[in-house]
Amino acid sequence: MAVKAPAPADHDDLRSGVIAGASAYLLWGLLTLYWKLLKHFNAFDLIGWRIVSASIAMAALLTCTRRWAHLRPLLSDHRLVGRVALAAALLTVNWTSYVWAVVHGHIIETALGYFMAPLGTILIGVAVFGEHLRAAQRFAVFMAVAAIAVLTVSYGRVPWLSIAIAVSWSLYGWMKKQVPLTPLESMSAESLLLLGPAIVVIIVLSGSATSVISSATTGTAVLVALSGLATVVPLMLFAWAAPRVPLTVLGPMQYMVPTINFLLGWLVYDEALPVSRVVGFAFVWVGLVVVTADTMHRASLIGRSVSATNIVTIPPGVGTTMGEDPR
Repeated sequence: MAVKAPAPADHDDLRSGVIAGASAYLLWGLLTLYWKLLKHFNAFDLIGWRIVSASIAMAALLTCTRRWAHLRPLLSDHRLVGRVALAAALLTVNWTSYVWAVVHGHIIETALGYFMAPLGTILIGVAVFGEHLRAAQRFAVFMAVAAIAVLTVSYGRVPWLSIAIAVSWSLYGWMKKQVPLTPLESMSAESLLLLGPAIVVIIVLSGSATSVISSATTGTAVLVALSGLATVVPLMLFAWAAPRVPLTVLGPMQYMVPTINFLLGWLVYDEALPVSRVVGFAFVWVGLVVVTADTMHRASLIGRSVSATNIVTIPPGVGTTMGEDPR
């Protein structure tokens, strides 16, 4: 039996997905402004409050969508709980590194970290899944190593904040692939697992002069309380975009976040950007341009190959057509 290949995704659906994805990345980038307003607080205390606020927001979402039952597998699958816990720990490292960097005037270093994160994902593919690097990927990794060397000289130290952000985010992305939950459910599980330790951190730091409890004004207390909502909104926008937008479109959009951070650190907060630092960033940018162009080219070739075969032969007796889930 011969049938036509499936029609392209609905234009309106794709358009709404692109808008949602761009909005998510824009909000993630602008979160730097949000955390900068709270720079007088202890960064670890802020992370504790963020986790508590995010837990409340995620619990409210689960209640509104009646999806608490979707977390039931966690009660019986200890290996799944372990993966979620590890993902939560990596997310905490990433959040803490990022917030600490922002409140201590190292925004440009956060930009470098998120620029390098996709290259970290490439290395995970090699180390964990035995993938072979293409020439463009080898070039990009080499450029990233060169960038770290140049920036180490420029800063007078290893850019450990950037490396911590890149490594934690890359490992977090890998671990998320091992968790068979939707973004809403996995983020909820991670937040709830971290809730107890977060409350302990808040209590321990409550007596500090820079803690939220000791020094927050009404305005800053409101901002801290809303930090969970600020975390959840872009996540939900991204969850809407992911199944509607091709990865070749969604992937390059992720560079909006470090680009916004780089511009904020340089133009808004006057962080130092000597020529040597620009050279270090340039190494990373060139590598990213090459590997992104290579990825999009390969995706284009695959797309042409699929579209060229617009008649698909389905063996007799097979009851599902392309694009449908046979389960």
